[in-house]
Amino acid sequence: MRADLDIIQEWIRPGSRVLDLGCGNGDLLEWLREHKQVSGYGLEIDPDNIARCIERGVNVIEQDLDKGLGNFASDSFDVVIMTQALQAVHYPDQLLKEMLRVGRECIITFPNFGHWRCRWYLASKGRMPVSEFLPYTWYSTPNIHFCTFEDFENLCRELHIEVKKRLAVDHKHRHGPASRLWPNMFGEIGIYRIAGAAKQR
Repeated sequence: MRADLDIIQEWIRPGSRVLDLGCGNGDLLEWLREHKQVSGYGLEIDPDNIARCIERGVNVIEQDLDKGLGNFASDSFDVVIMTQALQAVHYPDQLLKEMLRVGRECIITFPNFGHWRCRWYLASKGRMPVSEFLPYTWYSTPNIHFCTFEDFENLCRELHIEVKKRLAVDHKHRHGPASRLWPNMFGEIGIYRIAGAAKQR
């Protein structure tokens, strides 16, 4: 299982109801079902990933995240997960609200555009960063809303969302002293656990 998914599974209680947005080939949901008796659904738009989910017996629904989550009732899930997709949706603020409407908690991961390598690339080359972790050129990228950890946490404050836990990790999903002290400078990926104000414990 991917390193970020291994971190995420530690935050999910056995027997939880889980909704995984952009679930890919179903790796996480399959693992959670087998090891933590989790039930739930994945939402996915890629036909090949949907076929792989079906092969693995993962409940999957073909759905565009930009269309919202109106087909799910409020508080349908204990946890809603979205990994590496926040920056690719058209209205991330609206999707965050919807995630917290249908789930008691959310777990979100996204790349940090405030990382020192991004800053160095912009300052030294005057161009949008292209790297192994961000491999797209500006005109072909699916990422339309890059943000920093500070941007995301400011949005959480505006929407009265509680950040219950945050890990700032590198591209290998390791978190060391530098990323703990200066997350917005040294964290390449943010892994956040959040809850709405009315659902805080």
